[in-house]
Amino acid sequence: MDAIANSILYPRFARNRLKEALEDNPVVLIHGPRQCGKTTLARMVGDEAGYEYITFDDDVQLAAATTDPVGFVAALPDRTILDEAQRVPKLFLALKSSVDRDRRPGRFILTGSANVLLVPKLADSLAGRMEIQRLHPLSQDELEGKASRFIDELFAVQFRNRRLERLGPELAERICSGGYPAALSRSTPRRRKAWYRDYIETLVQRDVRDLSRISALSSLPRLLQLAAGQTARLTNVAEMASAFQLSRPTIRDYVALLERIFLLEHLPPWHSNRLSRLIKTPKLHIGDTGLATALLGVDAVAIIKDRVIFGQLLETFVFQELKRQASWNETPIQFHHFRDKDGVEVDIVLEQAGKVTGIEVKAAATVKEKDFRGLKKLRETTGERFAAGVVMYDGENIVGFGENLYAIPIRALWETN
Repeated sequence: MDAIANSILYPRFARNRLKEALEDNPVVLIHGPRQCGKTTLARMVGDEAGYEYITFDDDVQLAAATTDPVGFVAALPDRTILDEAQRVPKLFLALKSSVDRDRRPGRFILTGSANVLLVPKLADSLAGRMEIQRLHPLSQDELEGKASRFIDELFAVQFRNRRLERLGPELAERICSGGYPAALSRSTPRRRKAWYRDYIETLVQRDVRDLSRISALSSLPRLLQLAAGQTARLTNVAEMASAFQLSRPTIRDYVALLERIFLLEHLPPWHSNRLSRLIKTPKLHIGDTGLATALLGVDAVAIIKDRVIFGQLLETFVFQELKRQASWNETPIQFHHFRDKDGVEVDIVLEQAGKVTGIEVKAAATVKEKDFRGLKKLRETTGERFAAGVVMYDGENIVGFGENLYAIPIRALWETN
């Protein structure tokens, strides 16, 4: 893993999806957290096709586009990459006018470090003219250089009994390393932690100021640190508010802002009209476990000793890995969690083309029959829609535990057949 992490460029499995989108869309937007690799991907594809590159992190370009967005767009070359486009909200309407006059595919590649889907006016301005693609930090299979088929095997229930090498302490190291390319290029865990601290400071001072008029910017890093400690738990706004002596609406606004820049993510509850006893509170996940451990000031040795935080971080690690792999899957996948009022739960529920699968994450080297309690409840609730239920653990063997129920080593997420 060290040799991979120290390389300069990583394979991005979203590359082919971007190239396909440019064949039939005038505008393609790649959005995701700052420093996750959006610019590298855009330029990797754009340089091959002769695109010009403009970044709005350049103050001169930012001022020109903000002052006269229509004139700025009119003067652009035929094929242009516009980096950090969220910094010029008025640009989207100017692009709409330009595209309405000339709808040739592949005219513009935009990148953005804020979620335009959470800003309705921006998303609506290019509806039907722009495809939006989400880019995440690096997945484990991108770090290994080979695309995983885990999600396809999960829905097709194509697991066979086999043995994999147990991760052991390496699992904690992967959790702490995270997936940001610039952090992974640092030579030591101490240097990676320093990069993450600087990253948070830059985000607060630049992107948050661009997006919001929040005066108490100093509260955001502390709120993010609190959220890191609550990752993989049901969202508890009241607990957050009491820690900061702020109102619940204010905390909700702050959390929503951190969601907009992809640092936090809510996992909605799975529900069924036939079962009213399901909990409807979302779960909170931090966007990257490397970022989480830096915020909490812990390393691989520390999280192994603290089994509670290790369990939470491991669940987020698996969730984010699945989200990253799903982002280039050909069939859209919805993610949820499952929990009823008796406390029976499934950590992650995936839904694709009418089929439902469940994943329970265990920070243990063994699996017992009782670990499948939530998955059996999900199977009972979903009936014929249920494809498979999996307990992911840090063991060695893929083992069946009854009808469409399996114990699967976490390594299988990125080491498939």
